[in-house]
Amino acid sequence: MKVYSLVGESGTGKSHHASFIAGKYGIRFIIDDGLLIKGNSIVAGISAKKEATKIGAIKRALFTDPKHAEEVKKAIAELKPDKILIIGTSDRMVDAIAEKLSLPPVSVRIYIEDVLPPKQIEIAREKRLLEGKHVIPVPTFEVKKQFSGYFLDPLRIFRRKRSGYYEKTIVRPNYSYLGKYTISEGVINSIVSHELLLFKEVYRVNKVVTEKREEGVILNVEVTMRYGFNLVAPLMQAMENIKRQVERMTALNVLRINIYVKSLYVTKNK
Repeated sequence: MKVYSLVGESGTGKSHHASFIAGKYGIRFIIDDGLLIKGNSIVAGISAKKEATKIGAIKRALFTDPKHAEEVKKAIAELKPDKILIIGTSDRMVDAIAEKLSLPPVSVRIYIEDVLPPKQIEIAREKRLLEGKHVIPVPTFEVKKQFSGYFLDPLRIFRRKRSGYYEKTIVRPNYSYLGKYTISEGVINSIVSHELLLFKEVYRVNKVVTEKREEGVILNVEVTMRYGFNLVAPLMQAMENIKRQVERMTALNVLRINIYVKSLYVTKNK
């Protein structure tokens, strides 16, 4: 296995340009902030950006937790990558990660200054300082499970490739000085009710109950339907619409939607 490293100070655009560098050198596996990433998928690990403090994030990124390190080591042993890219803020950091994960020593060292002009690095630093955002080099849907309820912002990079456009994901971590945010259940209820009442078959949304899980939410919905219509088809479509809109508008990961038809509304004939 050949080990590469990409080194640069925090907020200089390392994660943002990791996929470009991996493509240039034919690297399919990336280790970044506690995650093992293969192509566009997170295959193992826990993101340092989920930690409540900066110290906790550093420890997570360095794989100081034996259980965390063992999970990633096991995945690497099973996947047998021929090349791997470690992202870090210093040579010392990437060397420590390689040692923790029992990887060979770094043989190719790449620095962000070799990739980006000084002006672009400065812009990236300002973005980090002002907005407290961090980039993970995977598409939005891949990080929803890890970051359900966090601030997510899909960022498209218009570099054309055969399968479409590259996509990255920006995440505001817990320890950002800008703080965390919460989403009222009333907001979720409003989205669910709105999407259901777009269907003429639905007479009334009686109740929406949100079950919160660490990895996302389960939505339990009770409805009254109009008599004389097919009930299954519109509700199946409504479930798809609800999942799409809730995830798009709140960044919550919708694990499951249960819709219960509790009653039928019958229109009296004249």
